[in-house]
Amino acid sequence: MPWFARWRAERDLQRNAAVFVAALFVDPAASDVEWLANAATRGDADHAAWELRYARRALGLIAAQRDALNDRTASIVAAAMSDAFARDPNIAADMRDTSDRQFNARLSAYRDGLAAKAGAPTPIRMGQTLLAFAGGSFKAHDANVVRAGELLAAYLAEANASLRATFGTAELPEDVRPSAVIR
Repeated sequence: MPWFARWRAERDLQRNAAVFVAALFVDPAASDVEWLANAATRGDADHAAWELRYARRALGLIAAQRDALNDRTASIVAAAMSDAFARDPNIAADMRDTSDRQFNARLSAYRDGLAAKAGAPTPIRMGQTLLAFAGGSFKAHDANVVRAGELLAAYLAEANASLRATFGTAELPEDVRPSAVIR
């Protein structure tokens, strides 16, 4: 690939990552913040909003790692996300390191929750994770756990839809099996 074409492709990938990350940095719905504040953070709406922000962003990065067509997409999305965190006006300059640590803890927990094969169903595990970080009760059959799991499933679905809209989808001719492409 000629140098200029490679440069353009790189710029397009970075631009797409910025668009994708911007979608992940949308604030959560006020009704969801209010629900989580009442369900888990003892009325602390700021804490609830941050837990939902972290969840959306973590699930978006996980979607990029798992589902992107290009292997480089996840690293470019991670870099764009890091830049967005550095510019986030909701984070005080002296709290950026704390914010990074909190995000990474949640990213790891959500990744583990999605990857686990045993135990409770995935939506329940994910809901319990959100409520644990928010400081709430997380019994498996609790209605708040179910709602939290549904909310996180919606965040993941939105991230996947945004990923496909921004970076494209895999397209194969009708007569070609996906396993045939590997050969």
